[in-house]
Amino acid sequence: MKWQHALKDYQLYLKIERGLSENSIENYSRDVKKLMSYLENHNINENPNTITTEIVQGFIYEVAKKVNARSQSRLISGLRSFFGYLIFEDYRTSNPLELIESPKIGRKLPDTLSEEEIDTIINAIDLSKPEGERNRAMLETLYGCGLRVSELINLKISDLFFDEGFIKVTGKGNKQRFVPIINVTQKYINIYRKEIRNHLNIQAGFEDTLFLNRRGKQLTRAMVFTIIKQLAEKIGLKKNISPHTFRHSFATHLLENDADLRSIQLMLGHESITTTEIYVHLDKSHLTKVVEKYHPRK
Repeated sequence: MKWQHALKDYQLYLKIERGLSENSIENYSRDVKKLMSYLENHNINENPNTITTEIVQGFIYEVAKKVNARSQSRLISGLRSFFGYLIFEDYRTSNPLELIESPKIGRKLPDTLSEEEIDTIINAIDLSKPEGERNRAMLETLYGCGLRVSELINLKISDLFFDEGFIKVTGKGNKQRFVPIINVTQKYINIYRKEIRNHLNIQAGFEDTLFLNRRGKQLTRAMVFTIIKQLAEKIGLKKNISPHTFRHSFATHLLENDADLRSIQLMLGHESITTTEIYVHLDKSHLTKVVEKYHPRK
């Protein structure tokens, strides 16, 4: 079996069987392509069915000289998934990554924004420009509903159930969930739809897409990143923020205001409560207040 053939089959598996996004598929594919490039550069003539643990280990060691522990761990995980697929399809009987341990890494605590910082960023949006109302509605939705950037740009008008107080969100693996949407977020979305979106020349295929660019097409992830980076620079914010920062802040602020972790998990669309815990890093003073308020012997 040739590498390109195996990679193409793997990509189809990730798309059809696992329902992953194009972005996730590209990340998994990149791991395999790095291994393929290593084999070619070292004139190693092994195919996906015959490559050994020793060869893969040599590749990992070479990569380890250039990247940090987190990137190493991500690479090992990606390759382990690829060879796991080959075992699943009966091309192999063992996984060459089975005995290769990932480096120990600490949990990376993401930056969060305070409520005041979020207000300052949103207030910095220039509402005199047509895209201003759209950008305000987008950031209010990111923060108000805790969405991933991919979930935001793929949000449909038909996903809005304002009378019931929910939006339908399509997350990783095409899994859908209903997320509550507060009145203030609904208000800014409605302003954008009535005052800006209604006047756009909407291109075919994007009639149901909520947030559009000036050409009437779906926004890209990169565009949302750029909008947020420019606003952070405008207010002189020193933190390294992205669309995901608003999601982190949504979860953290809910927990700080005594929301339970299970509810936050459902709203974020996490399969595991452990993933949710990463998002909600709290200072010790808040934990002390929780014990003082809820412990029976307070």
